[in-house]
Amino acid sequence: MPIDIQHLNVVLMMGVVVFGGILGAKLFQRLNVPQVIGYIVIGAIIGESGLKIISAETIKTLEPLNFFALGIIGFMIGGELKSEIFKKYGKQFMSILLGEGITAFLLVGAASGGIYYLFTKDLQMASALGLVLGAISSATDPASTIQVLWEYKTRGVLTTAATAIVALDDALALTLYGIGTSVAGIIAGGAEGGVITSLLSAVYELGGAIVLGVAGGFILQWILKRTNDTDSMLTFAVGSVLLTIGLSIALHFDVILSSMCLGLTIVNIAPRLSSQTFSMIQKFSPPIYILFFVFVGAGIEIQGLKGAALAIAAGYVVFRSLGKMGGAFIGAKISGARAVVKKYLGCCLFAQGGVAVGLSIMASHKFADQPEIAQMIVLVVTATTLFVQLLGPVSVKYAVKKAGEIGLNVTEDDLIKKYKVRDVMIESPVTIHASQTLDEVLRIFSENDFTYYPVVEDSGKVIGSMSIEGIKETLKYRDTASWLLACDIMKPIEDHISPDMELEEAMRYFRSYNLEYACVIEDGSDKIKGLFDIRLANKKISAEVIKCREHADHGETCPECSA
Repeated sequence: MPIDIQHLNVVLMMGVVVFGGILGAKLFQRLNVPQVIGYIVIGAIIGESGLKIISAETIKTLEPLNFFALGIIGFMIGGELKSEIFKKYGKQFMSILLGEGITAFLLVGAASGGIYYLFTKDLQMASALGLVLGAISSATDPASTIQVLWEYKTRGVLTTAATAIVALDDALALTLYGIGTSVAGIIAGGAEGGVITSLLSAVYELGGAIVLGVAGGFILQWILKRTNDTDSMLTFAVGSVLLTIGLSIALHFDVILSSMCLGLTIVNIAPRLSSQTFSMIQKFSPPIYILFFVFVGAGIEIQGLKGAALAIAAGYVVFRSLGKMGGAFIGAKISGARAVVKKYLGCCLFAQGGVAVGLSIMASHKFADQPEIAQMIVLVVTATTLFVQLLGPVSVKYAVKKAGEIGLNVTEDDLIKKYKVRDVMIESPVTIHASQTLDEVLRIFSENDFTYYPVVEDSGKVIGSMSIEGIKETLKYRDTASWLLACDIMKPIEDHISPDMELEEAMRYFRSYNLEYACVIEDGSDKIKGLFDIRLANKKISAEVIKCREHADHGETCPECSA
């Protein structure tokens, strides 16, 4: 029986979405374009605006998965917002947030209202539409922006500012939406509620999300402190995110904000304990992100975009972009932010996603008695979302590239892949001569911090090794210490590595054979070149990562990491 491509079962469809999304991402990566665009384009092709393989009903059915993805993204964003960032940049962030949000609100409101008036000559409805679209335009999608920052491993003052602004933008957007829709309802007539009611609703939604996220963070920290194995830590962390999302939906709180506060709380009250948790979640979440962004593309409808709607959509995109860029620049200049923040932060704020679409749907319900306004709001916001979701990631990449922050969020794995054994080995290690007595060997052990020593002949040829573990038995017979020689108690050389061996290969070799030390010997030589201690190598790599990140946080290039 042939498969009906228009009615795939959910599991098969999710498989198609994941494979199609990753193939689209790889194609766009080859074109040097952020992979999130590949996900969205694949979604648009197979969704409502394309082949209709994914229907609006299917997207609605899988809405819980979208909430889960938004919750994970919010949680991971919160993990980036450490208290020291707000102590250092708090005033800057508030100034920039207000600048970009309010400027976009004013410009889009004036432009969309003006364009609608030119088509209809209805000042009352034009004013109402302008207020609503202006308020919605202030929202910035954190998901695609953060995804690009993760993909290109960015770090620095621009990355920090962009992460904080897109994380906090929801709160401002909801506040402006509450004010804008209330005033618009009064102007248009027939809308329920007033400004005070809408503001109280926004306070409830935002305040509740903050309280829920913070409380969840303290509970998760209490649980993690009593959990030893990594599998349980991951399970409890994901469970906490799911509970936070579910309670937010049930209580009508903001999902992203509550999840962000969960991550923000745990990273600040238990930074060491939470670091492993964030790392594990980041490793298992890519398929969830793919599904989310493909469904974002699939759910966007651009049919019917013509006439006034097309003109308003064009004005919305242009003036929203100008508002985000101009407002961010003004806010950064007032607060004395760094030059890269003033120049490029606006480019990181173009993306528009689920929050804006959700607000447009809420607004359409609020203005059900004015169908011409309700339909126009939804059509303009959903249509422009597709365009800015494609524009946003490219702009973010451009900004962080111009700021020189791509690749600066260095990890241990990055350096391990980059280094060779010679970069982390102990050069000119202390050696023990084969003819030295046990007394002399013990003196060498006591005068140095190492627990492993190569044994060499007078010619310098390596013939064996000695470790504390290896000479423990010998210590029972101290009367032999004056005449027993190193060559009598040494262990023959069984494992050695080349200084030019890739560090990643060496680490894998050590793990396979449960080794801690090895002599480093040049290929074709029998002379000691160095000593490889996996524990000290890991310490050196961790120190290099910290150094590279400190340089990035100060807007500097680390010579070791860029070499």
